[in-house]
Amino acid sequence: MTIRILLVDDQDLMRLGLAMVLGDVPDFAVVGEASDGETGIARARELEPDVVLMDVRMPGVDGIEATQRIVEERPATRIVVLTTFDLDEYAFSGLNAGASGFLVKDAPADQLIAAVRSVHAGDAVISPRVTKRLLELYGGSLPESGGTVAADHLAMLSDRERDVLILIGEGLTNGEIAQRLYLAESTVKTHVGRLLAKLELRDRVSAVILAHRTGLV
Repeated sequence: MTIRILLVDDQDLMRLGLAMVLGDVPDFAVVGEASDGETGIARARELEPDVVLMDVRMPGVDGIEATQRIVEERPATRIVVLTTFDLDEYAFSGLNAGASGFLVKDAPADQLIAAVRSVHAGDAVISPRVTKRLLELYGGSLPESGGTVAADHLAMLSDRERDVLILIGEGLTNGEIAQRLYLAESTVKTHVGRLLAKLELRDRVSAVILAHRTGLV
């Protein structure tokens, strides 16, 4: 199965580099490019990509708004937001807008490729560096709106599912969670699936946000 990818970035060289890296992957197909958010939305509507790699700062409609509008129109399309440390104040907004992944632009090629595969499979990807920065920026100041409802939902989790949710909130992968809790990775994957279903969350990124909003992390 070929994963169809749309590149949205206002830097020509960035799009060229991404296209070269991803174009060499046998089951990837870069189906289109856009240099601003508005064009990215139109291209997503036209090309129906599986995954969009989205820049944040672009002329006109920025990557946050473009992410939100694409997710609203095409919930099946997964979006990975690419940013730099200088832009990390936008990270939480991107996740709230519906992005399934967040990576810094200088991430190694193998990490980028793995990210595309992960979000296409329904998982989520957040760079450990971005997660760490998110914790520093928002750790003690996330809004508490919706906290009562969230707390009610949290009560439906088993103790182990709650442990897994906390570690998801810290940005750990399934493999890292398995190592931390001395579980098989397949067991962790089962716990993740169950807690997402119980909490009615779209994906792992939503779980990260919930973990922070409810003070678990």
